[in-house]
Amino acid sequence: MDKQDIITMGSNFVEESEYNRIPKEIALSEKVVGMKIFETPIFAFGAAEDQYFELLKQPTVIGQHFMAPHEWLPQPKTVISFFLPFTEIVKMGNRRDMSWPSEEWLHGRIEGQALVIKLCQYLNFELENAGYKSLVPSMDERFWAKTSANENKNSFTSNWSERHVAYVCGLGTFGLSKGLITKKGIAGRLGSIITELELSADTRTYEGIYDHCSMCGVCGKNCPVNAISVEKGKDHKLCSEFINKTAEKHKPRYGCGKCQIGVPCESSIPKKSI
Repeated sequence: MDKQDIITMGSNFVEESEYNRIPKEIALSEKVVGMKIFETPIFAFGAAEDQYFELLKQPTVIGQHFMAPHEWLPQPKTVISFFLPFTEIVKMGNRRDMSWPSEEWLHGRIEGQALVIKLCQYLNFELENAGYKSLVPSMDERFWAKTSANENKNSFTSNWSERHVAYVCGLGTFGLSKGLITKKGIAGRLGSIITELELSADTRTYEGIYDHCSMCGVCGKNCPVNAISVEKGKDHKLCSEFINKTAEKHKPRYGCGKCQIGVPCESSIPKKSI
């Protein structure tokens, strides 16, 4: 099994999966029945021993609670990170009303994440079936994510961050909104797998954590609660409070995504930063 095998399997799974379409039974309206959530995923492969994973343990990045690949799996060789870009219909739907998440986006956030999990499970099964011990950290019983208060601000952290892992693997860099800007943009979902299968690591084409961000500030202008600015960065507390409001309004779904649509990095790397 090589990198192309994994890319092909993952791409075919997403294209053919029934989970990538919204069935009538759960559709929020007739207009989203049969809606396709994701386009073809993109992959990046990182070396499990990459020292960048250890750098994530620094308190100014994530912290000591971040678990490096070898803490999840005894003899890891490769970390596989992938990005699933939302379809144009999902992104276009969320541009209609900049106050609340659209039906398309709500499905993308919740049903889309369900597909991310299914893809992780599928690839993990195929790797283990080929004889390579593998693990999906976000689905492991040791995985946790929490909110903690610090100087009147909320900090959000976990012991395995999909965005930071994607950065290490070479998938992209952070944006002002703290999302990850890939060659397919920022609007989408991330997932990852750790495996004992040894694959060549991709080369990071960037050095800084914000290299793909032009710092144009459009994501801040889009934010319904002004939680993002070029001067102050992102206020996670304000963002979280608004997400909680969307959960009350759209229960059992929630989301926002206004910082990911109608921005130069929505579907690609802004030309200014390439």
